[in-house]
Amino acid sequence: MKQRSLAETGYERRPKATKRQRFLAEMDAVIPWSRLLTVVDATQPKRTARGGRPSFPAETMLRIHFMQQWFALSDPGMEEALHDIPAMRAFARLDAGEDLIPDESSILRFRHRLEKQGLAEQLLAEVNALLTEKGLLLRQGTLVDATLIAAPSSTKNQSGERDPEMHQTKKGNQWYFGMKAHIGVDAESGLTHTVVTTPANVNDVTQAHALLHGKETDVFGDAGYQGVEKREENQDKA
Repeated sequence: MKQRSLAETGYERRPKATKRQRFLAEMDAVIPWSRLLTVVDATQPKRTARGGRPSFPAETMLRIHFMQQWFALSDPGMEEALHDIPAMRAFARLDAGEDLIPDESSILRFRHRLEKQGLAEQLLAEVNALLTEKGLLLRQGTLVDATLIAAPSSTKNQSGERDPEMHQTKKGNQWYFGMKAHIGVDAESGLTHTVVTTPANVNDVTQAHALLHGKETDVFGDAGYQGVEKREENQDKA
């Protein structure tokens, strides 16, 4: 086991674990990491003969990916949390005194690789099924919401063109360019069970049906979902 740096040891004397620490410790113990990594490893880039900066371990990036879904964090928000929150760094197997912290671009690229292989939803569904078996994810109601994942307006894809999946949208008086993450959150536990990503200009209400797991007795949403019950795709859910 790697010896922890002085930057991390000062946090070990907390008299009481926080709710976040307890939750992450539980996830660390119950998730079958080795089984999931056999699937994820195949999506990771291989080092070329030219060398270059080594990529982050697949397990570190997978742990970060799950935290991003559980706590509904954008890519910049996840990067900031890794710098600010020792419990999240520890869960990701990172040491602030010794390890580089993945930036938002690294987090984005990892998620895109999973999505390209159709693994992002599959992994989240498998973990949520496991949590449900252990009584850790209560499916009594779902909170639906959407969060903008902003990107620089000059964002280009690998072919040098503006990413066609990203669009501009306005929220209040502020314009954003990027994508939108629509999330379904368990009302009791606060855990994310469903994530759907779309261009930023897609209306929240159009994705509400995709955020339900089908076993809810209640569904909650903000003003962005007004009129959802009148939409054709939701007629059988009323």
